[in-house]
Amino acid sequence: MSLEKYTYTVTDRFLRYVKIDTQSDPTSPTTPSTEKQKNLGRLLVQELHDMGIEDAELDQHGYVYATISATTNKKVPVLCFCSHMDTSPDCSGKDVHPIFHDKYSGGDLILPNDTSQVILFDEHVALKDQIGNDIITTDGTTLLGADNKAGLAEIMDAAYYFMKHPEVKHGRIRLLFTPDEEIGRGVEKVDMKKLGAEIGYTMDGETLGHVENETFSADGVTITIHGFPTHPGFAKDKMQHAIKIAASIIEQLPKDKSPETTEKKEPFIHPTSINGGLETAKIQFIIRAFDTAGLLKLEEDLRYITAREVGKYSKCSFDFEVKEQYRNMKEVLDKQPEIINNALEAVRRAGVDPVLSSIRGGTDGSRLSYMGLPCPNIFAGEHAFHSKQEWVSVQDMQKAVDTIVHLCQIWEENS
Repeated sequence: MSLEKYTYTVTDRFLRYVKIDTQSDPTSPTTPSTEKQKNLGRLLVQELHDMGIEDAELDQHGYVYATISATTNKKVPVLCFCSHMDTSPDCSGKDVHPIFHDKYSGGDLILPNDTSQVILFDEHVALKDQIGNDIITTDGTTLLGADNKAGLAEIMDAAYYFMKHPEVKHGRIRLLFTPDEEIGRGVEKVDMKKLGAEIGYTMDGETLGHVENETFSADGVTITIHGFPTHPGFAKDKMQHAIKIAASIIEQLPKDKSPETTEKKEPFIHPTSINGGLETAKIQFIIRAFDTAGLLKLEEDLRYITAREVGKYSKCSFDFEVKEQYRNMKEVLDKQPEIINNALEAVRRAGVDPVLSSIRGGTDGSRLSYMGLPCPNIFAGEHAFHSKQEWVSVQDMQKAVDTIVHLCQIWEENS
């Protein structure tokens, strides 16, 4: 059941947050990658101060830290709730105009400012569970930013509830809001000592009721091809074109190891960009697999394809650089089963059937788990993220608030 007689603030908060452009930039070397992310950070800090959370702060790297003090004398593990402030570089997050679809009755949703953007009922299977609920979409010209501003709003509303209801028993709670999660750098500069938490939960999941204890293991690969340029008018039997070699590498990628052809726990190799010229061309890849051995096998396959294709050209060479991004958090979480069990129970107390699932992606929790903070992912209600068809349900966000509150109570009860 919902929190008794509580007037949720999650929707109003969400609508404020999505109107602030926080798109991250993978080409920027700074943290945060875009200064505009701090605009949202400053608003969050001000709202936390207004609640009475005096230690809320925005640090130089764009991270927000805050503490909700314990209301119990029990020794309870310090919990951290985490969401990210940035939105994806894949789709514009500037001038977001949220649209309400009150008491959704089913069927397709045509977005008004670009009617070519249609959220099809038959394709978005989660819509069948939203009949009668209030759906928020974009106007069709930008992404919505529910990934992950729904999570931000849910954590902020739960914090507001706790500050309004000091009689509710819970341990010390730390809040962490991060920049640059969408470009794989979300927790690079987290001060773990200052954070001081023992158990973490990211609010960055999709469907109502889902608790995710498993992610991809992930690496990035950069292949740089060094060609042999000559004047095109005199190139016969001389020119060895770096762009064409890059194209041949991409063409040779296994067709059954692509995002377009895989699902569930199937791995993939995904080229994300190609740029350069005749002399030098660079291809960026992300590699994903649920087990590290499978991840390394894909990287070796890619290296073999590259060596074979470049080897066809006598004057060419290549560089192959691998950068670790994150690892499957399940190996860490399996050592402390109560972290997941308590989350599943919290979902039940919120009146929802819990579902334990894997995510074909990663969250800040993936890396935090290997930084000493075991951290599964809880549903935030965000759907079709990174696209103009992104949507979220008001009622799902409210259930996420309920889940956070119940989860903190469960840890106190069991301590």
